[in-house]
This record gives sequence, structure tokens and C-alpha cells, in this order.
Amino acid sequence: MNGSTLWIAALLTAAAGIALLGLRWWVLGSRQQRTESTLHAALRPRQEGGGAAAASSPELPAPRLRERIVAAVAGFGQRFTGSRIEAALLAPEDKLLLDQAGWNNSTGTAVFLALRLLFAVLTVALVLAFDDSTGMGRGMAILGALAFGILLPKFALRAWATRLKKRVTEELPLLLDLLRLLQGVGFSMDQSLQTLGEKLRNAVPVLGREIHQANIAYMHGRTRQQSLRRLSEAFDDDDLRSLVQLILQVHAHGGAVQEPLRQFSIRLREQRRSTLKEKVGKLSVKMTVVMMLTLLPALMLVLAGPALIALATAMTKLG
Repeated sequence: MNGSTLWIAALLTAAAGIALLGLRWWVLGSRQQRTESTLHAALRPRQEGGGAAAASSPELPAPRLRERIVAAVAGFGQRFTGSRIEAALLAPEDKLLLDQAGWNNSTGTAVFLALRLLFAVLTVALVLAFDDSTGMGRGMAILGALAFGILLPKFALRAWATRLKKRVTEELPLLLDLLRLLQGVGFSMDQSLQTLGEKLRNAVPVLGREIHQANIAYMHGRTRQQSLRRLSEAFDDDDLRSLVQLILQVHAHGGAVQEPLRQFSIRLREQRRSTLKEKVGKLSVKMTVVMMLTLLPALMLVLAGPALIALATAMTKLG
């Protein structure tokens, strides 16, 4: 395989990875737009006599196109549901990543399985098309392309799940403040969770979406503990798990929750402050090494440069 072929294969695989991430963003956009259109369609007839429901109809064809693409990919993946291929390509770690990304359902699992198979076939086809080696080298290239195609969706899913976990960590202090505020104005815990999931979802997008899904599950007959299971376990955050336990205790036994939330918020902020101080300390040490490698040579050149020039001039005159 020559250099140009390697560059072409690298560009094509990078484009495939970008397409995978674009599909993820596309699906999330269609889900949010579909939810908003359904909500507007339910509210506008009451406010405007049903005249505005028809105005939102031109926005529907784009989500339908996205739904067809996702349905086609999911239909391809569902063909392998329950087979040995699914058992080989869907490890418990992959299920945990799907749970963290919000795809731990039949459709999400089928889409993930289909993407792994499609990218495996795509990378192998690229190697067969552009690789001119023979023998053992060709076989190793095919095996490497197959492994890369299978692992590429997992890498993208892991990056997405890591990003969601980081956003959850950033949104948790604001969620505590909003919950304290709602409790302070006299809301019960159920009313606070409903308000957070419906009206204040834009303030904490990731946690608001999770609380909204938990409220839907609770309204469909699940217990509060079952509905908050994903919020407690999916993101592997001890602080969020402690908050869920506090919510469950208040929901089951009642009692004043403002003071525990205040203490929890103070402890969380102190913990974040100590973590930031630790990062700043490590960063200062790293910057010291960078300054020694970059600033010190320039400083020595400025300080010793005139002396070196004068010495060189004197040596030239003596010679």
C-alpha cells in the first residue's frame, strides 16, 4: 500500500467517523424537534382555536426523512437481534455506553449494531479497493480494517457518553440551586421534578431531559425509584447518586429538604473548588516545564547575545 493510498483510506475513514457523529446529532435534533412539534400541536389549538396547528405542518417532512433513515438503519440491525453476531458485537460495556448515551432500547441497540456492521463492511471495501499488496500483508490489512470499522462506532459512542457525563457534572450545581428554589416557594418534590422536567429543562439540558423521561415513566405506573434508576446509575456520578437517594427519601417519608440541599450544595461546591485547585497546581508544574523549554533559551539569547557578539568581534580582530 503506497503513501497516496494510505492518505485516501485515512480521509475516507475520517469522513465515515464524521458521518457517524453527524448521524447522532441528526437523530437528537429530530427527536427534540418532534417533541417540540407535538407539544405545540397540543397547546396551540387550545390557545388559538386550532388555526395554528396547520401552520406547523410544513416542519414535519424533515423529521420524517430523518425517521426513515434511522428506521432503515434500525431495520437492518434488527435482523441480527438475538443472533450470535449481536452477542459478539454487543458487550456489557457497549450496553453501559448505550445507557449513558440514552440509546439503551431496541431501536438504539439495533442502530448501533447496524452501524458497526456497515462500517466494518465499508472499511474492508476501502482496503480491497485501494490496497495493492498481496499475501500476508493484504490479509493483515483486511483484518485491521475490519477491526477498525467495528470499533469506530464504539469510539464515537464512548466520546459522546464522556461528553454527556462531563455536562452532567457541570449541570449538577445548577440543578441543586433550582431544586432549592422550587422547594423554597412551597413546591412538593413531585411538583419540583415536574417543573424541572417541563419548564426549566433548557437551564439543565441533559439532566432536564433525564428528569423529563423519569417523570413520564412515573406517570405510566413505575415507582419513583424505578423511574429515577437511570438518572442514578447511568452517569456513574456519586454526587448525582446521592441526590437521587435524597429525593427518594423525601418522596417516601417527607420532611424539610431545604437544609439538606443547602448543605449538599455547599459540600459539592467545596469539592469542586478543591478539584480546581488541584488542577491549577498540576497546570502550574506543567507550565514550568514549558517555560523552561521555550522562555529560558530566548532569555539566555537576549542576555548572552551581546556578549557573544562582542567576543566574536574581538576574536575576528585578533585573527
